[in-house]
Amino acid sequence: MKKFVNVGMKKKKRIALVAHDNKKQDLIEWAKYNRGNLGDHEIYATGTTGKLLEQDLGFKVTRLQSGPLGGDQQLGAKISENKIDVLIFFWDPLEPQPHDPDVKALLRIAVVWNIPIACNRASADFIFSSPIMKEEYSRIVLDYNDYLTRDISEVENEKA
Repeated sequence: MKKFVNVGMKKKKRIALVAHDNKKQDLIEWAKYNRGNLGDHEIYATGTTGKLLEQDLGFKVTRLQSGPLGGDQQLGAKISENKIDVLIFFWDPLEPQPHDPDVKALLRIAVVWNIPIACNRASADFIFSSPIMKEEYSRIVLDYNDYLTRDISEVENEKA
C-alpha cells in the first residue's frame, strides 16, 4: 500500500520561470502582465530568461545556468529538495532542443514531487488566478522513505 506525505508551501511561493528561445517573448509578456503577483513571490529562472525577466520586471530574479548548460538540472535538483513550489516552463514543441533529455527530466521531477506545472500561457493563467497561489498549501507527495531506506544488500547481490 502506498503511503503519502503532505509537503507544505508557504504563502510566498518559490516559482521557476523557464522558456525556450522561441517562447521567451511569450513568457516575458506573461510575466509583465503578472508583475504584481510575481513580485509577491521568490522567482528563479534559467540563464538568459532570468536576465531578461530581471530587466523587464525590475526586481531580483535568482538566475541559474542556461538550460543547455545545466540550468534545467539545477531546477530539478531544487524541486527534489523542496526549494521550488511552482514551475512555469514555456517550452517549444515545434523546435528540436539539444538538451531535450534535460527538459524531459525536469518535467518528470516536477511530476514526481507533485508541483504545479504550466507549459503555456493558458495554464500559467489558470495557476496564477487560483486563490491557492496566495495561501499556504499542502501538496500530497508519495512517501519515498521506504525506497530511500531499503536494504541495498539485495540490490548488490543481484549484481553479483
